Amino acid sequence: MSAMPATVQPELTASDADLVDERLPTPLYHQVYLVLRNKILTGVHGFDSLMPSEQETAEMFGVSRITAKRALNDLAGDGLVVRERGRGTRVVYKAPTPPVQASVEGLLENLLAMGLKTEVILLAFDYVRPDDKVARVLHCDDGAMVQRAVRVRCLEGEPFSYLTTFVPEEIGRSFSREDLSAQPLLTLLERSGVVVSRAEQTISATIADAQVAQALDLDFGSPLLSIRRIVYDQNERPVEFISALYRPDRYQYQMMLSRVGDGTTRSWSAIG
Repeated sequence: MSAMPATVQPELTASDADLVDERLPTPLYHQVYLVLRNKILTGVHGFDSLMPSEQETAEMFGVSRITAKRALNDLAGDGLVVRERGRGTRVVYKAPTPPVQASVEGLLENLLAMGLKTEVILLAFDYVRPDDKVARVLHCDDGAMVQRAVRVRCLEGEPFSYLTTFVPEEIGRSFSREDLSAQPLLTLLERSGVVVSRAEQTISATIADAQVAQALDLDFGSPLLSIRRIVYDQNERPVEFISALYRPDRYQYQMMLSRVGDGTTRSWSAIG
């Protein structure tokens, strides 16, 4: 028989008591619930650990035991904890895989590293006539074709990005569907003889349509991080246009900043 986890012995602190306020329009039980829920979701109370008892919770937040009980019951109703008579309240929520992190510094190197450590599901791979926007970005001649591929990237089996890429036909013909399923696109571009020199990208926000929502295991209309990137070779020829949609709970974009300038003209500038 496995041993029970050690019970939590919380101490009443000013910070705990100050997290709720009976003067607010939100009921006290719901305030306590929100604070405890956040502690579970952020790992303060980890999987299989015991939550404070009703009495301990009441003392922590300076509320009645009835208020504490209702907050804990709501956590159980959300499936975050299980409550067992005589055994306490145990956390059953498991935190998702830590989000993939990428940064502006060393952009192309980070993109390659991400491609090597994640899995890919290839949803589409074909050659099409580009629409006006893609044709303009890739400097396509009239009648030109482009390779279009749609991929979902996963980390430990969990989808985090939906990628649509366009590559000029003469470059795309140098690799196959199987190649793109197994290797990062940057690797395939370089293998074809392209010398990648730089990239321009725009970051914004959007929502998931029905197709993207299904691919990323989201609800329709869920918020997404949208990144559009144009990759150039050493001759300033655009060799790839990508529209990338990321789940914000599974992908983080980081930027290192330094303070530059003198006096009143000081400002933030990206490092790299």
